[in-house]
Amino acid sequence: MRYLLKNGMVINEGKTFSSDVLIVNDRIEKMAQNIHGTGTETEINCEGKYIVPGCIDDQVHFREPGLTHKGEIFTESRAAVAGGITSFMEMPNTVPNALTQELLEDKYVIASKKSITNYSFFMGASNDNLEEVLKTNDKNVCGVKIFMGSSTGNMLVDNELALNGLFSKVNMLIATHCEDESTIRENIELFKQKYGEDVPMSAHPLIRSEEACYLSSSRAVALAKKHGTRLHILHISTAKEVGLFDAHTPLSQKKITAEACVHHLWFSDKDYDEKGVFIKWNPAVKTARDREGIWQGVLANAIDVIATDHAPHTLEEKAGKYFQAPSGGPLVQHALIAMFEKAKEGKISKERVIEKMAHAPAQLFAVENRGYVREGYFADLVIVDPNKSTTVTKENLLYKCGWSPFEGVSFSHSIDSTFVNGNMVYNNGQINNLTSGHRLLFNRS
Repeated sequence: MRYLLKNGMVINEGKTFSSDVLIVNDRIEKMAQNIHGTGTETEINCEGKYIVPGCIDDQVHFREPGLTHKGEIFTESRAAVAGGITSFMEMPNTVPNALTQELLEDKYVIASKKSITNYSFFMGASNDNLEEVLKTNDKNVCGVKIFMGSSTGNMLVDNELALNGLFSKVNMLIATHCEDESTIRENIELFKQKYGEDVPMSAHPLIRSEEACYLSSSRAVALAKKHGTRLHILHISTAKEVGLFDAHTPLSQKKITAEACVHHLWFSDKDYDEKGVFIKWNPAVKTARDREGIWQGVLANAIDVIATDHAPHTLEEKAGKYFQAPSGGPLVQHALIAMFEKAKEGKISKERVIEKMAHAPAQLFAVENRGYVREGYFADLVIVDPNKSTTVTKENLLYKCGWSPFEGVSFSHSIDSTFVNGNMVYNNGQINNLTSGHRLLFNRS
């Protein structure tokens, strides 16, 4: 496999510059202006287009095994490459929950046969599996996931002894979902007293409130500081939580980091009237003030990563009333161009988008040889066309669930092509169904 990308504008490491990029087999062989090929390359004219590193999404739910009526590793990784995401890290609350090394490895075996993108899977923690968690290999597993808030199965970790054991003994990265369960339960009872079973969707950010998020996040930060834990808090949803994080220390020196998700940067509680259940996530989409606070955290580097928390459910499941309709939605197909839309609006630069969606997750997780456009690195690359718009319709969605919270939205950019390990897996709307994803490896001392 040899590709020569000509005359593109590379966005990489805080700069945008003109360059050709030569791909040989699975690596970036050379970057320079006016590269002359040998005649054996497939030459692609990228004039007027951007060449960017493939995004690394550090939080997805691809639903396999056990929940494949919602999504599969194949279908959701197909949607991911159509959106410029070339690597994903998937959560352990599949069925059965990935709470043993054997169950964790089963997911890697499935992905090795089905994933178009590169992949890693979090080891799951519970109140009683510390011994199993400690067997996790930090060189080929992205991290350990702790649900300090509602989850499925046996994955809510609410025992103080268990939490202290995990935070004090796990030497690798711990990622947390932070919502205080007792606060949420109290809020549920209040709204049930008022509405019965007919609680409106607009109550979601009041039930899964700022207080619930801050109590849990601040607890996680305190535990991490007490034990010197490498902590990464996922999907920050309130302005108040942003103050828990350091905006001044370089990412390479941080022990406590944070993630924002596309939906918390795009929507606010004003959108429940139109979108309803289709923007029901945990943690909840909250106020415009919270959204602005999260943006400020991203721009100030208090929040380090932008991800999706891609979590598909069927339309039938989403059709239920408040307590029946599950939280979560699909986002990987449009995450990058949604953030480029915010760049066009002047909210963030394209260089910062790439930093937060490619460079930072690569650095934060110590991903080996990915996340940048660099000679010798794996050729995980995306060609973005800023002159061709994308309108989201049911007909062009690739998610198995068949819906998107962005339906009807027109983005000013489009994904032209995506390369994973040197394979062109997506081009002009067509998927090349190569299972070319590799297991992510991590350079951790």
